[in-house]
Amino acid sequence: MDSLETELDRACSLAVDDLADAIESIGFECTRCGACCKGYDPDSDGDEEKKEADATDREPHTATVFPDEIRELQDAGDYDWRDVARPMPYGLDEEDGAEATAGETFEWALQTDACGDCTFYEERDDGTGHCGVHDDRPLICKTYPFSVALGGTSQPMGEAVDGEGMVRAHECEGLGRDISRSEAKELAAALKERAIREIEEAIAVRENYESRDVDGVVVHDSEGQKRPDGTKIGSDRETY
Repeated sequence: MDSLETELDRACSLAVDDLADAIESIGFECTRCGACCKGYDPDSDGDEEKKEADATDREPHTATVFPDEIRELQDAGDYDWRDVARPMPYGLDEEDGAEATAGETFEWALQTDACGDCTFYEERDDGTGHCGVHDDRPLICKTYPFSVALGGTSQPMGEAVDGEGMVRAHECEGLGRDISRSEAKELAAALKERAIREIEEAIAVRENYESRDVDGVVVHDSEGQKRPDGTKIGSDRETY
């Protein structure tokens, strides 16, 4: 397996035009369905009535967000840290969807509501989705449903369903639709930036990792070890 540093060099050398070619080949147009912002039923057969009936049993939306993106969203809406983000649940001790009380994790996820939907997701009267922080949305949201096939990068919403070159496409009803060259290049530039940021974050987490013998939940991010409210462990001051 290549080192994270090698993967970072590969990410930095990605050509935006090549990524845009791949995106154009796959095709994409957002339909505002909101599926990428909502909690989901992993056992759903696709029937809309079943999805609606099982809304309270959905797996929560889990979109990775970087520490600086959390602060940007805080500043944009005068939010507290926990209004914006929660510890990524993987690795934490949870029971029946209750808030985790112990464990270690290595990422932050956008906060969710009681139904598992992104806390910033809004549904309009016509049934289309709307992001309440669209102009300040994180890179993972700007680039969905695409990711880059490099070690150290994440795959949103499960395995890829399509791909072209280094670009992977994940489940979305907007795939296969025409996209303009300018939109493809804008998306490709954000996709490259996200790939670089994800690997840089992984390297920084590795370098700043410190085992903590403390009670409760610990989040190891690129800035150190934190509590779920963003407070840095071992400091009397909040990190934000």
